[in-house]
Amino acid sequence: MSKLRDVFKNGHKAFIPFVTAGDPSADSTVSQVLALAAAGADIVELGVPFSDPIADGPVIQAAGLRAFAGGITVNGVFDIVAKIRETSQVPLVFLTYANIPFKYGYEKFTARCEELGVYGLVIPDLPAEEAGEILPYTEKHHVDLIPLISPASGSRLEKLVQHATGFIYIVSALGVTGQRNDFALNLPDLIASLRKVTDAPLCIGFGVHTPEQAKTLAKEADGVIVGSAIVQMVADNADPAPVIGKYTKEMVAAVESAE
Repeated sequence: MSKLRDVFKNGHKAFIPFVTAGDPSADSTVSQVLALAAAGADIVELGVPFSDPIADGPVIQAAGLRAFAGGITVNGVFDIVAKIRETSQVPLVFLTYANIPFKYGYEKFTARCEELGVYGLVIPDLPAEEAGEILPYTEKHHVDLIPLISPASGSRLEKLVQHATGFIYIVSALGVTGQRNDFALNLPDLIASLRKVTDAPLCIGFGVHTPEQAKTLAKEADGVIVGSAIVQMVADNADPAPVIGKYTKEMVAAVESAE
């Protein structure tokens, strides 16, 4: 049974914040994740920095560059998780580009995820047709492969969600990540279509940044994902943990008010 599924039991609406591993340092990331968990985050998404992050907008790209400047490596990301696990069992998922587990070795990468309690992988540049390469390893090591579904997915929905076990990441609008004020008009239709082909929880991300947006989206979906707004706070504050913790408390309250 997927450990991520447990989060959504009894109609619970999840708040899922994102931070970039190693931004601006490994120790800071540990503090950030612990602050997010203490503030009520249901799952924390940890970005594994990559040299060519095609789905990321300027805010998260800049975070990746700061992390690289601080010397982050894939092993360093796993070290961050190990440090978090000394004091917190908050569910973690990685956002990673496909080349990272490929070069690290699918077996080794997914085995370390299982060992350290990384429950899922979001891989933005992995086409559904190529998921078969990593799938035997994610299944063996009980790591959920989390598909990204966009408003343009159309008739391919059934194929895109066939391997979804943890939750499904719905992209709220086309384009890269970043704060926005408008979302795809067909989101309710997309959610209704997905409900017909999967029982996996549906979480919406890309551009969400206000409690009002979070509450509105949580009425339709099972969870809300916020990245760029939090990553910008990390960039703007020398000690970001208390700042993102306060913001997360507000967002958790907004999401839960939609239950």
